[in-house]
Amino acid sequence: MENKKIAVFCGSKTGNSPAYTSAAKQLGALMTERNIDLVYGGGNVGLMGIIADEIMSKGGNVYGIIPEKLMQMEVGHPGITELKVVNTMHERKAQMAHMADGFIAMPGGIGTLEEIIEVFTWQQIGYHDKPCAFLNTNNYYDDLFSFIQNMVDKEFLSEEHRNKLISNSNPALLLEQMF
Repeated sequence: MENKKIAVFCGSKTGNSPAYTSAAKQLGALMTERNIDLVYGGGNVGLMGIIADEIMSKGGNVYGIIPEKLMQMEVGHPGITELKVVNTMHERKAQMAHMADGFIAMPGGIGTLEEIIEVFTWQQIGYHDKPCAFLNTNNYYDDLFSFIQNMVDKEFLSEEHRNKLISNSNPALLLEQMF
């Protein structure tokens, strides 16, 4: 049986707290223990590089998909199981979504937010039924979830769809909620 694969969206920076780095390492170790492969943006910097390195150091599989433009900026990770270079960000996201059995957003910037919201939108309109989750380290996503609740309160998002979003600050519990 093939390993499950989770696409992890996360920062190309490490943020201002060691808790973010710690969470990336913990999630990577747990994924490897549970035979879950990583699908990610292919970078060797920030939280992306940390989770990839952790999984590789524990003997897991890491599949990176990176656009040519970012590869030219020398941020591609040379030490992972497979690094695929594509032409555009659109191709990257489509291939990551196709490969993954679920999605996790760790703390990150606007790109991380855009990626998880896009796959959540695809789930909402029926393109897939894969779990969409947030690793809410240091309450990073609390304000986003308040805003999402506002969408529900103002009747722009159904409670049913909102309830499909998974959030937990504990990586082990998050993985259990997903599968």
